[in-house]
Amino acid sequence: MRLLRRTRSVLLGPAVLAAAALSATPALAAGPEGPRGHDVSAHQEKVNFADARAKGARFTYVKATESTTYRSPVFRKQYDDAAKAGLLRGAYHFALPDRSSGADQAAYFVRNGGDWRPDGRTLPPALDLEANPYNTQHKCYGISKQRMRAWISDFSDETLRLTGRRPMIYTSAHWWNTCTGRSTAFADTHPLWLANWADRPGTLPAGWAYWTLWQYAVKGPLPGDQNVFNGSQGDLERFTDG
Repeated sequence: MRLLRRTRSVLLGPAVLAAAALSATPALAAGPEGPRGHDVSAHQEKVNFADARAKGARFTYVKATESTTYRSPVFRKQYDDAAKAGLLRGAYHFALPDRSSGADQAAYFVRNGGDWRPDGRTLPPALDLEANPYNTQHKCYGISKQRMRAWISDFSDETLRLTGRRPMIYTSAHWWNTCTGRSTAFADTHPLWLANWADRPGTLPAGWAYWTLWQYAVKGPLPGDQNVFNGSQGDLERFTDG
């Protein structure tokens, strides 16, 4: 996601998460098969979620926070407007692992929009892990692979403690494999939100056998980044409950 854009943990199994295929739908242009959605942030200050739903959107993720110093000024309006439009919605946190601890960033996230509740409408909190936007020479934030793994665990444990649910992890195969040393420690307990702007999902980050969400394009018919859920609409609705 672009900067300023973007104990229960149950993952839907491969049996209900069929592999994505290229397809055309009446509401949206050709793209991956499955319920479509989008993610937005302050980059998309004014979003017409009702129009997005009319075009085929069924869910959205909204950027809430970054590190412990940034809270999106439009988060609450976007989050509430998405719900009013009938979309399932969730919040995501843009990680800056070199700024503060994982627990501190998780607590800040939950206080400022990242709180999950089992209401049938709220998607799990999401942790956005990608290349350092502030220093391109240190895409892994200048920290070791071991420290990165520990930071992610710290964030996840605190999110679980505060919300009852572990976060979904947004990342690319390249970033994950490079910056965590191909860690497989998170795949069994954290849904994968795959970042790969291509026609097909491609290689997954180490450990994961399948993706739950796939961000396949940075622009399209829906506001913000384009996403698809790996399953049916019923599976997506059950995913809100953990």
